[in-house]
Amino acid sequence: MTDLDLLHFEQLKKDVQAQYLKEHTPSYDDISKWKGIDIIYFQEDLRKKAKGNISEKSFYTYFKSSPVTKLPRIDMLNLLSIYAGYDSWYEFKKQHLFAGELLQNDEELSEEDIEEQEKAVSTSPDLPKSDISVKKTAENSIENINLQNSITENQKLNENKEISTTETSVPLKQHKNFFQKSGWIFLTSILIVITGLLGFKDAIFSKTYKYCFNDADRGAGVLNTLEIKVIKENESPILYKIKPGECFYYSTKDKNLKMQISAPFYEYLEVNRSLENAPDEEMIELKPDDYKMAAYYFSIKDVTGAPKDEQLALIKQKRSQLENLISNNAVIYQVYDNNTYGIERLDKQKYITLVTTPTTSLKNLSVIEMKKDNGKIISIKFKIAAPDEKNK
Repeated sequence: MTDLDLLHFEQLKKDVQAQYLKEHTPSYDDISKWKGIDIIYFQEDLRKKAKGNISEKSFYTYFKSSPVTKLPRIDMLNLLSIYAGYDSWYEFKKQHLFAGELLQNDEELSEEDIEEQEKAVSTSPDLPKSDISVKKTAENSIENINLQNSITENQKLNENKEISTTETSVPLKQHKNFFQKSGWIFLTSILIVITGLLGFKDAIFSKTYKYCFNDADRGAGVLNTLEIKVIKENESPILYKIKPGECFYYSTKDKNLKMQISAPFYEYLEVNRSLENAPDEEMIELKPDDYKMAAYYFSIKDVTGAPKDEQLALIKQKRSQLENLISNNAVIYQVYDNNTYGIERLDKQKYITLVTTPTTSLKNLSVIEMKKDNGKIISIKFKIAAPDEKNK
């Protein structure tokens, strides 16, 4: 990497910005000021035109500061160059040469590399290079053979000494090893018996309870994998994952059970049970979460293939649903996976625009935390996970 490469990258960033501004109107023309929804739309355009992606973290690393002090990987440079209208990073530099700059293809050796290779070849006034190579190889082989013979002789001497010492001490060692092994076998047997008795005791006094789960609105099994945390006093929670349609079996000798139940499409539920007179089986109803259901529907609903009038009607319908679900005073935050820009606050309308605009990024949207009051959403904290970078 040279200083000229860093200058070329600054040129490329301006070309990328100009290319995006041809068809889009972000919050700011300056690419270094983009954030949140602007970055998401840029990633979408990059995937569409250059068939690749850069993560949000890479965007903040290379676009939010200028000038940069290091270059991105060559695959990212090629991707951005293709987006800007060039065949590759090399072709971009070729068309933006500085005065006196000698361009080197990344796949070719430089003159300095060739000179280093030539210096590495020793020459002789009497022998051609090929003879020198053969001579050097032969000398190395002789040295290796002599060294190997010396090592072998030392090994034989050490083996003879060990055999002599072992022959005189075998009877004593045999008696000592016999008593040691016998002692360990005895102790191991006692531990196995004690462990078995304790397990048998727990099996006798423990009781198994069965909990199944139903959708409160549909009267059928839940649609998602459940996460169940069993809370015990003075102990860390134990997490269980239950597949859709399956029941949760829990064995315990405790007199009380506390469970925290959560699922992507359902409201959080905490269950407290006294087990002294509790039934062996129980059906627990989970209430569907309207917002989570709607958010999932929006993330998988593809309106881009529908006629234009139908697209507009579907988007209008989505917006209307969210308008009714979210309070006008809702506090909404987007969380980022980087140190440069950790969190951003959005107003209700900006958030609705984000989640009702058809982009592939919506498939990576997940709600971290959500609060309700009187049937209205008053707080949302969410993030959009970045897809893997191209060729990563």
